[in-house]
Parts: sequence; structure tokens; C-alpha cells
Amino acid sequence: MSVKSPRAVRAAASAAALALLGSALVGCSSDGRETIRFTFSKREAIEFMTKVVADYNDSQDDVRVEIDTSGVDVVSASFVRGNPPDIMLANYNYEVARFVQRCALSDLGGTDAAKNVRDDLQPLMAQYGSCEGRTSALPYSVMAASVIYNKQIFEEQGLEVPRTWDELLQLADQLTEAGITPFYGTFKDDWTVGQGWYDYSVGGSLDVLDFFDALAKEGTEVGPDSEVSFQKDFAEPMDRMLTLATEYTNDDAPSRGYGDGNLAFSRGEAAMYLQGPWAFSEIAKTAPDLELGTFPLPMTDDPDDLAVRVNMDLAAMIPEESRHKEAARDFLEYLYLPEHIEAYNASQLGFTPLEGAPAPDDPRIEGMIEYYDDGRIYQGPSVLVPKTIPVFNYAQAMVLGADPADILRTMDADWARIAFRAPAPTSQTKESAE
Repeated sequence: MSVKSPRAVRAAASAAALALLGSALVGCSSDGRETIRFTFSKREAIEFMTKVVADYNDSQDDVRVEIDTSGVDVVSASFVRGNPPDIMLANYNYEVARFVQRCALSDLGGTDAAKNVRDDLQPLMAQYGSCEGRTSALPYSVMAASVIYNKQIFEEQGLEVPRTWDELLQLADQLTEAGITPFYGTFKDDWTVGQGWYDYSVGGSLDVLDFFDALAKEGTEVGPDSEVSFQKDFAEPMDRMLTLATEYTNDDAPSRGYGDGNLAFSRGEAAMYLQGPWAFSEIAKTAPDLELGTFPLPMTDDPDDLAVRVNMDLAAMIPEESRHKEAARDFLEYLYLPEHIEAYNASQLGFTPLEGAPAPDDPRIEGMIEYYDDGRIYQGPSVLVPKTIPVFNYAQAMVLGADPADILRTMDADWARIAFRAPAPTSQTKESAE
């Protein structure tokens, strides 16, 4: 028997590696099926989505889906290398929307999935930008967030869910007189201030979509004399936010973080908590039987202004450079079948973005259903600015004592500077501000 030299072994190994690479490039699996790479960014739902992928692979013999959970940074790098995934389900924010703005995603407008998506969600998608003539991304899961409240405390104190600012203050005063902390604050973690206190206060006070559309049109002119600005339009919401944050929270709020808040709220140490439904599972670890509910934070004296904060927790996209668009579209349609998209959203306490989809049946988020169904929703203003504007830090600074007028002036200056640096829209790319 002959013995191969090390060089020969290395050569054989290299040949094998090239063969495997070639197979990957043409997208064929060992059983001859076309292989597509599917990136999924919701880590807490990996088990659920892995099962969906396995069921799809078992349901037909033409396409094999391989799930990739390596994260947004890896996906971004793959676009730069010219080897993006074939299909994506990712949190829809400014980082992902860069691909939309650069027309790097294919048009999904002709899919059955697109035909079934609620029309009133498209303006929220377009707030991050758009590619003219294309439906670049489709919402898959909408996460709604509002005030979480302890139903037992409300019942014991004879309290009704407030619908106006005055009712909210009266409720908070009654709780304080009873020796109960109205709101549990976790100001140590800036994101909890941004997504809760800041977003709910602004979203309950003004039309967020109209404000940011107008702000984008102002561009570099944003400031004290512009038609809209942070310092003009956010002044009253921030004043009311600080009333709640400084007068009706736990004394140690500046040193408490998200984990502290979940534990304290589970122990009944406050009546209300400005967090999203992602906190439910954490609270349940200590108090699985605690009855909780939700309601939009009232910031005006008109109940018609009540609305809940939403974010496009997941959106589906197929990159333009995918070599397997048709296979990816077939899997996309599978993902959007009611039995899959509704089951996914039920598992994550999300809202299904399809026309006629049933409402979530979890009693903890029942208080938000009527607002979502009526389209009384807004995207959090904290996520509608580029990351170079540190909104979470600014919101935290305000609740910790910084002058809100100074902060809002700084935000105007930040916006104007970024608008100046931003490239003008081209014939291929149309920003949502147009």
C-alpha cells in the first residue's frame, strides 16, 4: 500500500475544500436540493423558528433552508462582501433600513405575503426610508408596548385605568396617599428610560409620524425658529415625563436597573411599570400568578390621543444579490402562512401584521388590542433617529436632573448636523421624508 506525502494530503484536502465551496456557491445540498441561507435575529425565538425551518424542509424536495443566527453585524459584513443571505427576518431599525435606502433589497410587492399585510403599517416601515418603486421589506411581527400595571393593586385601591392626564395624576396621588409607589423607575439603564418614559410621553402627546416627516423636511434648518423642532414640540411632553419620573417613582430609581425593576414589580413594590411585554417572562420567574394588564400612558386630557408604542420587531427581506431569489420567495410565502406567522406572534406576545389576523389571547396585553386594531399606534421616537444621536443617554440625563431645554436644543443641533452630512436622495433611492 502506497503512502501519500504530506504535500499530496494537503493538495487533496484543498481540492475537497474547493469542491465543497463550489457546491455552496451553486447552492446545492447533498441531496440535490437548492440550498438557501436564512438569517434570523430574534435569539429568544430561535427554537421556534428552527422548528418552522425543519417543517418546511420536510414538506418538499426542491429547497433546503439553512438557518443562520449569527447576528446583524455578520449580516452587514456579508453585504459588503457581496454574499448576503438569501432571506432575512430581522429587527427593523435604522441599521437594517440602510439596505432598503440603498436599494439593496429585492421587491416583494408581488408576493401573496405583501398583499395580506395591513396597509396602515407601511407608513411606519417607510419612516426609516424607502427605495422608489419597491416594497423592500414586509413586517412579520409587531411588538406593542405600554404601561404594565398590577391588577390586584388597582382592584384593592378601587382604581380604574386612567384615560386622561388629569386622571393619571389623580390615580398617582391616591396611590401615594395609600403608601404605594405609583411607578417603578429603573433609571440606571438608559434604554429603559428611552423606550418607556421618553417614548410613551412623546407618543402620547403628538403625532410621531407627522413630526418626523416635518422634521426631515426641515433638514439643516431645525432649530428654535423652524416650524417643528425637538425644543418646541417635545418641551411639554418632557415636562410631564419629569413630573411622573420625579414625583411618583421609587426614591432609588436612579440606581435601579431593568433586573431590579422586574424583581421589585413582581413583589408588588409599585403599581405601574413602563416596560414592554418582554418583561412579562422575567416578572413571572418570581411571581408566575401575578395578574398584570396594560394600558397606553395618557399624556393629554383627550382620550382620543391615547395610542400604544409599536416597533417592527421582525421584518422579512430578500437581498437583491441573492442567487436564489425564487427559492427564497417560496420560503417567504411559507413563513407568512397564517398557521406559522400567527403561531410565531402568539409565542412572542406580538401582533400579527396581516389583515384579519386574530388578536392575541394573552390577558396581559388585552388592554392594547383595541388601539392596535384601530391603528392608534406610533413608533417610538427614540428609534427614529440615527444612532449617532444618543437619545437614550439624553433621556436618562433628563430624568437624572439635566435641564430638558438644554438637552432638546442639543438634539436639534444634532439633527441639523446629521441632515447636513446626509447625502441627497438619488433617482434610485427615496427617503421617507420626501
